[in-house]
Amino acid sequence: MNKKQSGPLFHISKRAALPWYRAWGIRALAIILALIVSALITGVTTGLDPLKIYATIFTGAFGTARKSWITAQNVAILLCISLAVTPAFKMRFWNIGAEGQVLIGGLASAACMKCLAGVLPGGALIAVMVVSSVAAGAIWAGIPAIFKAKWNTNETLFTLMMNYVATQLVAFFVIVWEVPKGAGQIGIINQSTEAGWLPVVAGNKYLLSVLVVAVLTVFIYVYLNYSKHGYEISVVGESERTARYVGIKVDRVIVRTMLLSGAVCGVAGLLLVGGINHTVSTTIADGRGFTAVMVSWLAKFDPIIMIFTSFLLVLLDRGAGEIATQFSLNQSFADILTGIILFFIIGCEFFISYKINFRKAGKEE
Repeated sequence: MNKKQSGPLFHISKRAALPWYRAWGIRALAIILALIVSALITGVTTGLDPLKIYATIFTGAFGTARKSWITAQNVAILLCISLAVTPAFKMRFWNIGAEGQVLIGGLASAACMKCLAGVLPGGALIAVMVVSSVAAGAIWAGIPAIFKAKWNTNETLFTLMMNYVATQLVAFFVIVWEVPKGAGQIGIINQSTEAGWLPVVAGNKYLLSVLVVAVLTVFIYVYLNYSKHGYEISVVGESERTARYVGIKVDRVIVRTMLLSGAVCGVAGLLLVGGINHTVSTTIADGRGFTAVMVSWLAKFDPIIMIFTSFLLVLLDRGAGEIATQFSLNQSFADILTGIILFFIIGCEFFISYKINFRKAGKEE
């Protein structure tokens, strides 16, 4: 009896590494398709001109010099947190606690500003803030790292739960320091004396964050790609068994790398409290600790590419707010457009790593 051999309609197989220009071509195509789909949805649901919507996204981010600097500052803070989680991710340690590490770093800065203003001169106070914020972030990240290294606890849950502890600690001190009592907020710390406020560079209050994060970007890039520690992180990320076999002390690498991640998050907290907001609250990190996970993954743990992915996410976020304002649309519509664009950008990574093979015409037997 003759039968047609039928197998799956298609199967998925892993690609060999694509040349960089083909990979970026796929990403460019994904962005174009995302814009087309967003334009169709915009036209059908609102009747507005999609081109005006897209122009408004750029206006929201770069419409004035001040908007441009705020965008640059927001990119810098998001990039800073993304740089912080990247060494841990490259080691396959899933640090989901950046939000809490930033909060603790910011709380340390605020504590110095509240308790040491008038006790220490300005320069010494800022130096103590830097050390305190970096140390606080490192300690907060070091706790789950030690538990992972010694008792193999689940780092994803541990670091995630640490976020809630950090949030409640900040909430507690907001109540202790609130001005006036019952206000539920601290307000601007040392507004009259500006004690503990980070210096303004070249007359521009946004520039310091950009410069600090630029230096950190270079440092993390060199650290991951050209240092012995960076090599050990890569080996541990590939296989802990191989790392132990070649003599790498995996437990030490885990703790050391997480201390670095937490320290860089502490720098982000310092910049937010001492240089940007001059206050602390439970929302000061604004979800960037979780957004940084996406930035790091999209960039495949490359600090240079993270500059562009951070820029894209900040551009979409600021543009979304401008769309809602200019066209009297609610924030949900702007978030829909952002979600569509991100869906295509993230989804295209599948086609860079894998290919779909369709079944050829079956043969009769």
